Amino acid sequence: MIVIITTLLYFALLLFISHLTGRGGNDAFFRGNRQSPWPLVAFGMIGATLSGVTFVSVPGMVLGSNMGYMQMCFGYFFGYLAIAFILLPIYYRLNLTSIYTYLDYRFGRISYKTGASFFLLSKLTGAAARLYLVCLILQNYVFEDLGIPYLVTVLATLLLIWLYTRKSGIKTLVWTDTLQTICFIVTILLILWRAADMLNMGFSDTWSAIWNDSHSQIMDFSDWTSKNYFWKQFLSGIFIVIVMTGLDQDMMQKNLTCKDLKSAQKDMCLSGFLFVIVIGIIMMLGVLMTLLYTHTGTALPSAGDSLIPDFIASGVMGDTVLVIFTIGIIASAFSSADSALTALTTSFCIDMLEIENRERCFSPLKKFSPELIRKVVHGSMMALFVFFILGFKALGSTSVIDTLLTMVSYTYGPLLGMYTFGIFCKRMPMEKVVPIIALASPITCFILDFYTSSSFGYKFGYELLILNGTLTFLGLYISSFRKKEN
Repeated sequence: MIVIITTLLYFALLLFISHLTGRGGNDAFFRGNRQSPWPLVAFGMIGATLSGVTFVSVPGMVLGSNMGYMQMCFGYFFGYLAIAFILLPIYYRLNLTSIYTYLDYRFGRISYKTGASFFLLSKLTGAAARLYLVCLILQNYVFEDLGIPYLVTVLATLLLIWLYTRKSGIKTLVWTDTLQTICFIVTILLILWRAADMLNMGFSDTWSAIWNDSHSQIMDFSDWTSKNYFWKQFLSGIFIVIVMTGLDQDMMQKNLTCKDLKSAQKDMCLSGFLFVIVIGIIMMLGVLMTLLYTHTGTALPSAGDSLIPDFIASGVMGDTVLVIFTIGIIASAFSSADSALTALTTSFCIDMLEIENRERCFSPLKKFSPELIRKVVHGSMMALFVFFILGFKALGSTSVIDTLLTMVSYTYGPLLGMYTFGIFCKRMPMEKVVPIIALASPITCFILDFYTSSSFGYKFGYELLILNGTLTFLGLYISSFRKKEN
């Protein structure tokens, strides 16, 4: 019962923040009136980047690859710098609401629609899959024992997200993300403190135990064919952040609400720095949890994702920790799902329907106000989330979802190639072939990955993203011509 009461109080606080910020129409929903304080944007980005799945999965990574994930996180930081000083100046110079409008400026309408379509497909599928897994965790560890059906858990979660984002969208999210990031970080620190207390360790003892544990190994230079090889992880981290943050409307929309470029650059650099620190703390929690399992004589789970939730659900750490864990899961899940819902609404309205360009707007929609169209799209996106989540539940296998999330990552490769070509190459591709190239590149990567794995035993890791983007770039270059000078 205390879990339900605490959760309801948290929901009420989100709705209260929405009430305070719920004014301003489409400009507030899409751009936050360009008045967001940059420190809040930077801090809130942590929660938006780290979903509830990350909260559960990252600590469990230590069972399979120690703290090797930190190699990629080091690359993340340099990726954030690239976004701050390469992409953000372009977005602010063109005064963009949707970042995919850049493709319209650079290549034309077909390329513009192609890039936006890749984002919409990827974000809708990926965000719904992640939210499905989080709802499943909440259902299995909290709400099942209370007799609450899974459908009610899903509908209640999405209804609340819709309620507090429907009026002012991104303007509200800047503040709710800050709250949710605070809850997320406090949850991690309290569970870390409770685990250390159960091991009868102070701060220095805890640090020493983690440092000397075999699971705390970070660097791996032993085998270049391994997925955990340092340079693969580091370089992949740079490109993953550039693509999944800098070329993702969901992640960039908050940064574009800052009042000017300088503020946005400061928030991006600070966000990158804080992200590495937070991930480091989460991974140290994973190492400490393995020590706690040994200390209590509990067998380690076979699946890394169960490392934290199984132990907490057992009640060994107490009911208070279960409540804190539930709030942390909800906060991290909401922080990523609400921004995804808002970004999908923004991209569909701006990129596909073009409601801010009355000349290019779909003719039957011109008689309706842009604000009414945005509200209908927002509600429709929520309904699609419900449809996808229930579809994933019907599949009944998280391994299917893992495969799906891997496939979703293929869609970012063409965006990487298109933006790289647009920024660093002055040539103009034949626009009609852009969609063909954008589809052919990930398909080629999938075939190459299957062939090298079956024939040579080499399995591509995250570096497949770089290959995907490179193929797109080469395809655009081959099909391009020199722009005529005016």
